[in-house]
Amino acid sequence: MKAVVWHGVGDIRLDEVTDPRIQEPTDAVIRITRSAICGTDLHMVRGTMPDMVEGTVLGHEAVGVVEEVGAQVRGFTPGDRVVVTSTIGCGTCSYCRAGYFAQCDTANPNGPEAGTCFFGGPKSTGPVDGLQAEYARIPHAMTALVRVPDAVSDDQAILLSDIFPTAWFGARLAEVGSGDTVLVLGAGVVGQFAIASAKRLGAGRVIVVDGIESRLAKAREQNAETVNFNSEDPTEVVKELTGGIGPDRVIEAVGVDAEKPDDKPSGEQWKPGDAPEQALKWAVEMVAKAGSIGIIGVYPPGFEQFPIGEAMNKNLTLRMGNCNHRRYLPRLLDLVVSGVVDPTAFITQHEKPSSAIEAYKSFDLREDGWLKTVLDVA
Repeated sequence: MKAVVWHGVGDIRLDEVTDPRIQEPTDAVIRITRSAICGTDLHMVRGTMPDMVEGTVLGHEAVGVVEEVGAQVRGFTPGDRVVVTSTIGCGTCSYCRAGYFAQCDTANPNGPEAGTCFFGGPKSTGPVDGLQAEYARIPHAMTALVRVPDAVSDDQAILLSDIFPTAWFGARLAEVGSGDTVLVLGAGVVGQFAIASAKRLGAGRVIVVDGIESRLAKAREQNAETVNFNSEDPTEVVKELTGGIGPDRVIEAVGVDAEKPDDKPSGEQWKPGDAPEQALKWAVEMVAKAGSIGIIGVYPPGFEQFPIGEAMNKNLTLRMGNCNHRRYLPRLLDLVVSGVVDPTAFITQHEKPSSAIEAYKSFDLREDGWLKTVLDVA
């Protein structure tokens, strides 16, 4: 089959690889109909997420059709439409039972202390071959797969594989509640869904900071108040908008590849962001005293730059982590079925897998208008 394969930093290829097969009785094999390119994938290609294994299939978002199930997969039948949860949990350990699927004791073959297991990640996460392919093996399928209702399209469902649950998780981490003033750092697709999530959790106001005008325009479609850090001082503007107090809650949806203000794109391919701690500094600077911050931007092991002293002196609550997708996905499916949220509003590109490498390159260069790219596999 065809798949997007990691060969080294800055080296990804559309390769012919061996078709997946059932390896454990808890596995399923699915035929993928939709996949997607995520900002997290760029961390692997840029080298900001270390220890990738050459030959790993990339991608952690997919919708598809069940082709084959293992003997212990009793709730799915070939032909079922499903969405894949990006993080993998066994469903039976104490962490999964408590809803912390991203900290499953069983799923990661490196052992219970290794942390989150997810598709298409580095050695520390498995590695488990990813979902930018024609077919995929799904470990712990009874937990990692969720049936897609007939009323939900593939295009709607693909954004429930990772992006919408991650944003919802970020709003929950930040403790967003009724009447809160919420700041979202980053207006990429996760930031867009963070705006939507905060509003549905009762936020009174949502302010969003980014440096790309097309993203800010999309945020204004949700009636978020926008701040462009390339044309104004975001800390001063956010303070002014909040009467000098700051927002009650901050959702940090940028991560280690943040860019400095006024730093124009160089056009250099696979260039990591030049201000890895910028979003964290802004979060701590801008939030109100005794406020809370939810961090869902990606930071790799070994990242050690955080303004802990200022956070301590403001009595801040900090929560962070990898999303427990399986915990939130069923509820978010209900929001889509009921028409409360239409995820397709945030898809800006449809590409065939044959164009995946070029799509990666355009997305990597932070080109205006590239918010979310969906791969139409079938």
